[in-house]
Amino acid sequence: MSLITSTSPHASVKNNTGAFMRQVIYATLPGLAVLTWQFGWGSVINVLWAVAVAVGCEALFLKARGRHVGFYLKDFSAVLTAVLLGLALPPTAPWWLTLVGVGFAIIVAKQLYGGLGMNPFNPAMVGYVLLLISFPVAMTQWVAPGEAPSFMQSLQLFTGQLPVDGLSGATPLDTFRTWAGNESELASHGILHGDIAGQGWEWVNLAFLLGGLYLISRKIITWHIPAGFLAGIAAPAFIAWQIDPARFADPLFHLLSGGAMLGAFFIATDPVSAATSRMGRLVYALLIGVLIWVIRSFGGYPDAVAFSVLLLNLSAPFIDYYTQPRTYGHDKPNRGTGGA
Repeated sequence: MSLITSTSPHASVKNNTGAFMRQVIYATLPGLAVLTWQFGWGSVINVLWAVAVAVGCEALFLKARGRHVGFYLKDFSAVLTAVLLGLALPPTAPWWLTLVGVGFAIIVAKQLYGGLGMNPFNPAMVGYVLLLISFPVAMTQWVAPGEAPSFMQSLQLFTGQLPVDGLSGATPLDTFRTWAGNESELASHGILHGDIAGQGWEWVNLAFLLGGLYLISRKIITWHIPAGFLAGIAAPAFIAWQIDPARFADPLFHLLSGGAMLGAFFIATDPVSAATSRMGRLVYALLIGVLIWVIRSFGGYPDAVAFSVLLLNLSAPFIDYYTQPRTYGHDKPNRGTGGA
């Protein structure tokens, strides 16, 4: 019998970075399906085009950096970035909008920092914020839920051959923000009164919740960040709603509108740019959720997942430094300036 002469760990598994990334991509499919059902084929077209752009940009810059293109493309990180950004874009987005956002996410937010594992910010959210700040009109034109354009109309929107104005409408978050405090107006807008929360968006968020629970069950992600993220939104929303229900939306509306579930399970959980300690993950996610609620309620944007995630990406090293667990054999954790 031969002895193992290699160093630990001796246990091995078949999973690798590419396998984990693919699992996350698979988990987005329920959300993509419901987006297509509610808002048309634009989301599918966006995702497919985004993946093509991301793979092309990744391959080009890997070649320029002298890296093995095939080896690094197999980690599927570029594909996942493209999928997340494609899901976040409006289904009316023209081809050039996706090209600019995905190109910036891969080239600037990822490759210029050194590639996977080196980027301090979530690349998909960097691309999204660039587009939202630079092209606010195009980024806020969503199809009215339940009035999805046909496949050919979606293709025409993608190529810029069909005007967007006749098909686009406000989202539930945007509508509530516009008429907050006016009870009669809030009651008259059907988009605010779906079966559970905002019309159409409730089912999109439930689909992403389903995908997120799948990731937790497969141990791709842990529960800490999603739980902290959603609690950070729900807690202040509940308090404010109890004080003034005409001015502030209820917690369920916040949790099932916009990018809440996509952000909680797929974006904030990015292992590279998020906090890493258990306590750090909870603090990190809780602050993201609170910031989302604050910007939604008082800021200039109806949704705020991207801004909040990027701000806390910047704070993640600081949070990790002050939330380090106790090292085995030490009396107290090595955190802050007073750690042992």
